[in-house]
Amino acid sequence: MRFDLLVRGGTVIDGTGGPARRADVGVDGDTIAFVGEATADATAGRELDARGRVVTPGFIDLHSHADFTLEVFPAAPGALHQGVTTLVTGNCGQSPFPSGHRTGTDTVPTGVGYPDFAAYAAHLERAEPAVNLAALVGHGSLRATVIGSAQRAATGAEIDAMRTLLAEAARQGVFGLSTGLIYAPGSYADADEIVALAKVAREHGLLYATHMRDEGDGLLDSITEALDTARRSGVRLQISHLKAVGPANHGKVGDALELIERARAEGVDVATDVYPYTASSTRLTARLPTWAMDGGPDALLERLADPAARARIADDVRARFGRTLLPDGIVIAALPEGPYRDRTGESIARIAADEGVDPAEAMLRVLESHRALVFIVDHSMHEDDVELALAHPGSAVASDGWDLDTSAGGHPHPRHYGTFARALSYYTRELAAFGLPDAIRKMTSLPADRLGLTDRGRLTEGRAADLVVFDPATVTDNATYAAPLAYASGIDHVLVNGRPALLDGTPTGLRPGRVLRHP
Repeated sequence: MRFDLLVRGGTVIDGTGGPARRADVGVDGDTIAFVGEATADATAGRELDARGRVVTPGFIDLHSHADFTLEVFPAAPGALHQGVTTLVTGNCGQSPFPSGHRTGTDTVPTGVGYPDFAAYAAHLERAEPAVNLAALVGHGSLRATVIGSAQRAATGAEIDAMRTLLAEAARQGVFGLSTGLIYAPGSYADADEIVALAKVAREHGLLYATHMRDEGDGLLDSITEALDTARRSGVRLQISHLKAVGPANHGKVGDALELIERARAEGVDVATDVYPYTASSTRLTARLPTWAMDGGPDALLERLADPAARARIADDVRARFGRTLLPDGIVIAALPEGPYRDRTGESIARIAADEGVDPAEAMLRVLESHRALVFIVDHSMHEDDVELALAHPGSAVASDGWDLDTSAGGHPHPRHYGTFARALSYYTRELAAFGLPDAIRKMTSLPADRLGLTDRGRLTEGRAADLVVFDPATVTDNATYAAPLAYASGIDHVLVNGRPALLDGTPTGLRPGRVLRHP
């Protein structure tokens, strides 16, 4: 009995939610070759001592925004220190492809992109990432390619053109379609447009993941819209980062889950993903009225220069304060050079107080001074809602984060560095919101099954050798809101496609990740 690599003496949690068991794991090449009790004379090119440790499948981040950052930080230390071996990108309607005739969107700048998934995949493979990537294609990118930033419903011919692009992406290996219905240009789409595309996704066996139109006052209506899309199209539905935003909506997650459960009872294939934090992170422009972003960032800046339009935007923002927005909860995370560059980590309320203006005006000043390119951390959720959503059997753990290392700077959301470790430490070990086997299921087989990723997500013979070895008693997220630039700890070893990307808690420098393709 000889293997390329043998993980000996660990407690295997296989990702199915089943009980832990003592087992050794043998790896040949990029494949799990053996799970069981290895003989005493079994040998391997490398042996890892897993006594006192848990051995699991590699974690799959079902909702990532590493589309561009993975090529900047291909060593992916933020992911590896959490045990993440596969990042799923193209979420919230945003993907780097197709670029076509793109004129720029609220979230992807002009001139950034690739003509199709094949070109993007080839580019990323040249970067040799340390972890795997599975991509969705963004509806916003499809729409911008076909009709630019037009602020209207698509025509039948335009929908057909988007359907053609989606089918091409499916043939090239994307795993799904995503929408970002809160962001332009996706926000201009009507239900029929989304259903037409969802039908193509269903025909190709793809997932449909949606950042819904409204996660605050309109949460339940948005859940209903997403479920109706699934009913009308038959697509497999993933509700992205389920949450209830703003004090006026705290407690609505239970109602949202009831709607989801009713739909599941009807036969709708629907699940959710959740990040284990009470703050979100997005562009500050997402906290403006939708009409203010019509035409994109440049049009917003023109409105801010017009006194009447500026006053109207400010009045709308003020009306949201205390309901879905909290001035002391909106914290500057990152922005380009400009007068507020040194205010990262500070709230809009603090900036307003320092400048002697109201918070709405402070928001507009920050946006105007940095050409609307401002990222925030938004403290707007309630812990009870987060725990309820995360504990639901149909909820996967996902970061909604970027692939970063700690040199990235700024004051980002801690989820970039701590999501999976926090789910294991705070929600599993401390709160006991779910047991360890179920926590692992939420990070492995559940996201794999949602994607249709058949060769990963379970620790069984014949599957890809993406493995994590960690100490359940010490795994910890060290990134906090106050000090977010910190890697997780307690993850000992990470194998990606059979090769050690992390050993003894330290990245090895090997970059064995792959761009995965839907069969």
